[in-house]
Amino acid sequence: MSKEETFQDLSLNPPSGKQDLWRWLYTELRGAILDGRLKPGARMPSTRSLAMQYSLSRGTVVVAFDQLQAEGYTRTEVSAGTYVASGVPDGFLPTTRRPAALALPTSKAALSKRAQQFLKDVEVMPVSHSIGKAFRSYEPAIDLFPVDLWARVASRVLRRAPRSLYAHGNAAGYQPLRRAIAEYVGASRGVHCSPEQIIITSGAQQALDLIGRFILSTSDQVWMEDPGYSRALQTLRATGARIVPIPVDEDGLIVKAGRKLAPKAKLAYVTPANQFPMGVTMSADRRLELLRWAASANAWIIEDEYDAEYRYFGRPVAALQTLDSCGCVIYVGTFTKMLFNALRLGFMVLPERLVEAFTSARTLVDLHPPTLDQAILAEFITEGHFGHHLRRMRQTYAERIDVLKTAADKHLNGVLDVVHAGAGIRTLGWLKTWKSDHQAAQQAQKSGLEVTPLSLFTTKYDQPPALMLGFASCNPAELRRGVSVLATALRSR
Repeated sequence: MSKEETFQDLSLNPPSGKQDLWRWLYTELRGAILDGRLKPGARMPSTRSLAMQYSLSRGTVVVAFDQLQAEGYTRTEVSAGTYVASGVPDGFLPTTRRPAALALPTSKAALSKRAQQFLKDVEVMPVSHSIGKAFRSYEPAIDLFPVDLWARVASRVLRRAPRSLYAHGNAAGYQPLRRAIAEYVGASRGVHCSPEQIIITSGAQQALDLIGRFILSTSDQVWMEDPGYSRALQTLRATGARIVPIPVDEDGLIVKAGRKLAPKAKLAYVTPANQFPMGVTMSADRRLELLRWAASANAWIIEDEYDAEYRYFGRPVAALQTLDSCGCVIYVGTFTKMLFNALRLGFMVLPERLVEAFTSARTLVDLHPPTLDQAILAEFITEGHFGHHLRRMRQTYAERIDVLKTAADKHLNGVLDVVHAGAGIRTLGWLKTWKSDHQAAQQAQKSGLEVTPLSLFTTKYDQPPALMLGFASCNPAELRRGVSVLATALRSR
């Protein structure tokens, strides 16, 4: 079509609101091209005549024409004019209406079968619009975190930070933070490592994801504590590995059962300092037995120490890693339970032979952890604020579990037997009058309480009905209120 369009019969909607005129004209012309009102090969009018027709400045029309040509909707021939392009360049750019010419069938592209299976039992945690609610089990005492102190440290770091901290960071993590962590875990947990063995992650969850993806192959067997940490199970199962539930007793994971069920497993996941969710500590004999199995099976062990610092009787027990002479333990830690949830920083202590591979793996995931956050945390640790905060929280949490236990013994007697936890930020309450902890949890949740049934963390080996109760995040008044509400809820059926 060589005839120049006069646009006399072309309906263009008038501009609305404060929309830029050039953008309005561009959008209208683009829509006319896409739905066929302006045919391929049609010659566009001159910018001068179009400006006169619609009472626009010529510069406005030129900008709209330039944008159409830049995106491939029109073409310009020297001394000949501007024409509608012969093909539609991109039918999927955002537009307020969908032209009939682009009415494509709905896509049936789907997730992988592995993802569909994996996502069946994954629950997205809600955004926290409050803190300190009874009995939230995943939150530390945010109400007592020294926000002003953290802000002062952050302000000082940001003011003095060299320009290099705003550039590309170290894939393994900020060196001063790795050095501070090495000193901290060495002193408090007895962990033997150099700063070079530490990889900074976005919390423990990313560490588990990296370990699963780069150590496990499809159908590899993995020992998982049962009951155990469900998010670790989901993450490792997502690799295509075969999860083998291993029962837990008062001494921790039963290694003999693991040897019987999956003697050639590739990996064992354990929480030896404070087993999640039962709260037991793995005995020395059981730790040695686990290490002997790993050495004989050429297997790896993940030691997840999510809240090992919080022990209320004596000093924290030494890490399993301190006994590892064959280099099979990967030690995982996180700062979210020690400081605050929004601080998405954790770490792995790796055997030396894994450092190079996991540095590359960390690069593949998101290049490097956030450097400025790491620099702030490094200062917070090296200036002694971290250690002071942990000591204060140990005392606070010890007081809060006392409050919970005392209130529960008074108001929940005969209904719920709450365990006086010796470590961690949560405990269990054994149900006496309910056969289903799931139903009991639902009843409590109707009253606005955040409790979790123990059965949520079991895979194969059933446990007596129990409820998980967090106590670290709740002040004494909230704990007493929560116990009163829980007593009413559990007695009201």
